[in-house]
Amino acid sequence: MPVFRLTACSFAKGARFSWIPMSHVTGRRPDGRLILLLGALAACGPISIDMYLPSLPTIAQAFAIGTSAAQTTLTSFMFGFSIGMLLYGPLSDSYGRRPVLLGGIVMYALASIACTLSFSIGALITFRFVQALGAGAASVLARAIARDAYGPTDAARVLSMLAIVTSIGPLLAPLIGGQLLLLGGWRVVFVALTLFGTVCAITAFLKVPETWPREKRAHSALFKSFAAYGRLLRDPVAWGHMLCGGMAFASMFAYITATPFVYIEYFHVSAQHYGFLFALNIVGIMFGNFMNTRLVGQLGSLTIISFAASVSCVASLFVCLVSLTGWGGLWSIVAGLFFVVGVVGLLSANCTTDLMHRYPLNAGAAAAVFGAVQLALGALSSLAVGLWPDASPKGMGIVVGVAGSLCYVGRILVVRWHGTKAPVAVA
Repeated sequence: MPVFRLTACSFAKGARFSWIPMSHVTGRRPDGRLILLLGALAACGPISIDMYLPSLPTIAQAFAIGTSAAQTTLTSFMFGFSIGMLLYGPLSDSYGRRPVLLGGIVMYALASIACTLSFSIGALITFRFVQALGAGAASVLARAIARDAYGPTDAARVLSMLAIVTSIGPLLAPLIGGQLLLLGGWRVVFVALTLFGTVCAITAFLKVPETWPREKRAHSALFKSFAAYGRLLRDPVAWGHMLCGGMAFASMFAYITATPFVYIEYFHVSAQHYGFLFALNIVGIMFGNFMNTRLVGQLGSLTIISFAASVSCVASLFVCLVSLTGWGGLWSIVAGLFFVVGVVGLLSANCTTDLMHRYPLNAGAAAAVFGAVQLALGALSSLAVGLWPDASPKGMGIVVGVAGSLCYVGRILVVRWHGTKAPVAVA
């Protein structure tokens, strides 16, 4: 099946595009500029979460609400992100990547303005949901575009490079959010997100190419694209990938939801210093993805998935233990979470790539269902943490431990069933 590489010809003269068949895509050097651009776009979601984390206690005070109500703004974002990804995958398989991506980013920018102007917690929760619907486009379509252009091994490598770029935003976002909180309160954070979304929309319009040719869209009618979800959900390997990547992600979001209160209120870390502790885990993600770019060609995705899921399970159970017992205090929790979060990128890149290449005619739908399940599990873990009545680390520890154990169950499914023939892809 031929793969195509798009070349842009004079954006200033109407953004004309031409398709060049590439019969040996796997031997091509990854395009650093495209990876940088896709990474920045895909960071819309993570930045929208991480930049306002230091503001959660302030939002709770501003609206005179409890901790769990403030955390609902994060949960609504996660559900919106998940639903959006389910829509965008099949839509992009049928209508192309570029128009769907642009529509989503414009929605994100407009919803960010609405968040800035919210004067009730209900309005903020609603507009965060809409903001997430838009942000989901960048995440799912960045993966699909990488799959369009590269073979299995190179796609895994490219997705890891993309994840490294994407991690830079979350690395800086809590630090920036903490400083913006000092400058003008939580609304200034959403002003910054509005500006970021506007720049992303303009950049995507000018520079992001179409990578899904019309002749392939003819085989991906919209109804059939959505029907691909049924095939995916009957495949044990697909469930293995979704559990591996999704439960690791759920562990990370339990950490993201809980630590603004655990670190700041329970361990008395300042909102500004919280960003530095958060950055340690982003460095772990970047290091894991960097190692993946070096090793995936030698070891293969399956070996890396098996190893990373095992690390996630062991580290998650350690975090559970120290959270319940109090052994080691703050720094034992920080150390355990470093390994829990550090393998999330490894699992996401390799599980997504393997699943998309298992369903070559429905790569957008495969990326979407993986991302949607991943985000849904993250939202559920966020809700579970929010049910804990105080700011102690015990609720986070229990959720992280359960998620890490289920991640290992996913590893068992992948290893056991990976050699079986995949279901026939929806044409």
